[in-house]
Amino acid sequence: MRNLMLCLCVLMASSLAHAERLKDIASIAGVRTNQLIGYGLVVGLDGSGDQTSQTPFTAQTFNNMLTEFGITVPPGTRIQTKNVAAVAIHAELPPFAQPGQSIDITVSSIGNSKSLRGGSLLMTPLKGIDGQVYAIAQGNLVVGGFGAEGADGSRITVNVPSVGRIPSGATVERAVSSPFASGTHLTFNLNRPDFTTAKRVVDRINDTFGPDVAQALNGGSIRVRAPLDPNQRVDYLSMVENLQVDQGNATAKIIINSRTGTIVIGQDVRVQPAAVTHGGLTVTISENFQVSQPEAFSGGQTVITPSSQINIEEGDSRMFVFNPGVSLDEIVRAVNQVGAAPGDLMAILEALKQAGALNAELVII
Repeated sequence: MRNLMLCLCVLMASSLAHAERLKDIASIAGVRTNQLIGYGLVVGLDGSGDQTSQTPFTAQTFNNMLTEFGITVPPGTRIQTKNVAAVAIHAELPPFAQPGQSIDITVSSIGNSKSLRGGSLLMTPLKGIDGQVYAIAQGNLVVGGFGAEGADGSRITVNVPSVGRIPSGATVERAVSSPFASGTHLTFNLNRPDFTTAKRVVDRINDTFGPDVAQALNGGSIRVRAPLDPNQRVDYLSMVENLQVDQGNATAKIIINSRTGTIVIGQDVRVQPAAVTHGGLTVTISENFQVSQPEAFSGGQTVITPSSQINIEEGDSRMFVFNPGVSLDEIVRAVNQVGAAPGDLMAILEALKQAGALNAELVII
């Protein structure tokens, strides 16, 4: 009896080894981040700001700011402020963010400023896609890069000094409405749509909370009945999103990055019966020069004549056979035995696909 219980525990552990929490493989429709963007000025730079002669919008923005404070710049005045830079600010507004909370922002130079190190961002409104102001940004920049330049024009730059961040640099001024607390149902959207995964999610929820609580809308969305009271809905979703679900296996794919030589083969890749030979020719051409020296006092001239030598070596051609239903491990082992380089492996996989012996999608990026 003890051994039987031990076996059952091992089986249960193995069955849950590949299970994932629902919150890790799906998201709730409507509960999402929103992108914010703004345009402003960074001041206090140590001579690394925009050259206003080449970026007139920086001078225009600076003049507009002075006008708001009651300072009028005489017409025709050419402003040269090397400690000011025009920047773009972007941030992500988290779901359920409320007025008064802080969010991180990223500040990027849009002019010809060489570095934002030591600068301070002046008060800048951040707007959403609807044109409404959702946050106000201001603060001192944290820049990870730096640069140095010599009098002879030599320059060294570490990382990117023209981009900086301000932790908690923006204050939320407006909340984004969310459909979370409305309606009688919520929808879970799978991060990787799959009919098998959708079915397993529905079965898992219904087995836990009762029949017909969850319904699959398609291979990527599951509608779940939820309480109307917001407090009960939060408690309910806390239990739902922590349910363990076994994901369905992904489509058999082979990803090839032709630039880096990286090859990723999925676990469900199979090969039909096929024979592959691997080998090649190595052609070496060497140029030698021979000197023809005339005899003494013969009146002849020294002549240099080229001599070419061509050597052809044929590599060892090895053939290996793929039996029906060969697995990923056997494919990799067979190819490694013949010493194929990443480029050769790409050619072998492409040839197998063209021959109809590769039961997988070949994706080249």
